[in-house]
Amino acid sequence: MKKIFIIIPLFLGGILFSQKKPVKKPAKKATTVKFTYHDEFKKISDEIFTNGTAYDNLGELTKGVGPRFSATPGYTKATEWAEKKFKDAGIEMIWRQDVRVPVWIRGKESLQIKAANGDWKNIKMLSFGNSEGTGGKDLIGEIVLINTTSELNALSIGQLKDKIVFVNLPIDPKIINTVDSYLQAAKSKLISSSVIAKTGAKALIIRSLTTALDDTPHAKMVYYEPDDKVKIPSLTIGVRSADELEKLLKKQKVTAKLNMAAESKGEAINHNIIAEIPGKKDAKVIVLGAQLDSWDFAEGAHDDGSGVVQCIEVLRTLKALNYDNNHTIRVVLYANSENGGQGREMYAAYVKKRDEKHVFALGTDSGGYSPRGFSLDMAPQRRKQIFEWKNYFLPYGVYDFDQTYAIQDISPLKKLDIPLAEMVVDTQRYFDYHHSVEDTFDKVNKRELLLGAVAMTQMIFMIDKNW
Repeated sequence: MKKIFIIIPLFLGGILFSQKKPVKKPAKKATTVKFTYHDEFKKISDEIFTNGTAYDNLGELTKGVGPRFSATPGYTKATEWAEKKFKDAGIEMIWRQDVRVPVWIRGKESLQIKAANGDWKNIKMLSFGNSEGTGGKDLIGEIVLINTTSELNALSIGQLKDKIVFVNLPIDPKIINTVDSYLQAAKSKLISSSVIAKTGAKALIIRSLTTALDDTPHAKMVYYEPDDKVKIPSLTIGVRSADELEKLLKKQKVTAKLNMAAESKGEAINHNIIAEIPGKKDAKVIVLGAQLDSWDFAEGAHDDGSGVVQCIEVLRTLKALNYDNNHTIRVVLYANSENGGQGREMYAAYVKKRDEKHVFALGTDSGGYSPRGFSLDMAPQRRKQIFEWKNYFLPYGVYDFDQTYAIQDISPLKKLDIPLAEMVVDTQRYFDYHHSVEDTFDKVNKRELLLGAVAMTQMIFMIDKNW
């Protein structure tokens, strides 16, 4: 019993002693927030889909401002609207850049055709932008159909003298990329006013360059050559009228009566609108841009109101997220893209004169459709680096980085060895509305528009972080 009595206190004492003994607590590890591009992409996406203003802004631009053709009160109104939107987004650095633009007035215009012993029939039409008119007088002539360059070359000198040439050249439906099919048709000599004028013809009519199967005319820009002795009036008609006219011409003689009051009246000053967030690390520039003007008859919702509001949204989002950008991030809204391109040339000249270092330029002018990727016109090592980011973009449906063109308003910057990129979207419907009265706000889907702004902001973020 004594042994037990002695052992028990010792055991209990050991317990008591061990309870009083200080225990070392493991040192706390310093907590650090792990940076991941996937998380940053999600922040950008969440901000735009939750608080994005691009769709409402597009409604204001298309319905409130309306058509905004160069050298018109509508364009002046658009510049004032854009400045206000940048201010609303919290941007402090905003300025105007003078751009000398052509003054071209469409005026009244009409086209009528008449078969052998029939009556005059009105045809919907649009003059080419910057086209010469008929002085408001009727121009009457026999229509001659030419659909291939071989047909044109086979004609002897004088066969087209005083004739009105009609070209019914459709966009090739077999080409899946509609931008490629449009450009292929647009580059045809058959729809060149200068080429046709040299044959002695006195006017040019073409089938609208569109994927739509309606009778809506789609505008086109005319380019006269400096050595043109005669600048002939040029116009476009809808595809249904074009197909009906071709069928009629294969049966009988057809005469056209054209009256166009279109005229050029010198030049005027418009403005590129430029806004930026200065860089925190250096003054190098990342620029993104879209055209602010539209055709004189169009709201220009897809072309290029969508691009305008997406560019504004990029700056708004970066400000809202309190992003500390390394480089200056700048937006340029270009003047005179539709009938001259003077805005883009002026900005490129400005960059060259100031010897301003640009690390990247992003353009968007293919509509507010779902983004599919970015076309990269740059050195192979730069393209390779962007390829390595593909997995970050993939959850947003952005996967196409294989194309190599950048043909929008950023294109003059290529001469300055600036890496160019252009947002690639699903363009299957774009040329249904392009350059027509059908390019209206209701044709734009809000979610697709915002997703485009998300992809653009993500790309600008990646360039700023890594270049």
